[in-house]
Amino acid sequence: MLSNLSQISRSSTWHPGYFPFSRPLSLPPFSKMPGGVTVKDVNQQDFVKAFAAFLKKSGKLKLPEWVDLVKTAPHKELAPYDPDWYYLRAARHLYMRSGVGVGAMCKIYGGRKRRGTKPAKFRICARGVSRNVLQSLEGVKMVEKDAAGGRRLTAQGQRDLDRIAGQVATAARKAQ
Repeated sequence: MLSNLSQISRSSTWHPGYFPFSRPLSLPPFSKMPGGVTVKDVNQQDFVKAFAAFLKKSGKLKLPEWVDLVKTAPHKELAPYDPDWYYLRAARHLYMRSGVGVGAMCKIYGGRKRRGTKPAKFRICARGVSRNVLQSLEGVKMVEKDAAGGRRLTAQGQRDLDRIAGQVATAARKAQ
């Protein structure tokens, strides 16, 4: 048995630094598009602002008339201060989580309901707001219903998001 171990240690393919699953630290992070930039590669705050500006500038996303009046969740006290909150809410989560439905979006945007002297509880956001955002994105052909449930990005929607992520990445490179 000792002879077998010595043969393995003298093998030409094995050495102490050989790990087939490791990669050097200098390589860039993996992305699905070779040579391209995806949403996962850029700063998310910058991306969300750029995508909201894209939706607003394109004018394709139809805003409901109650946008400036509605309170977005039962745990909120006031309506959003930002007049472009509808575009911001429509921004990023479908890229990161495929198959997200109205219920999952409500959990994402939910929060703590402060109830005075009683303990706080988690509350989901208003379902009508999330449903209307997803329906608006369906009307623009960025989102489609998934057969497994929920909604997912269309090929055109993913292409738009990756293109905007590329623009954000080039702007970040120029700023450095």
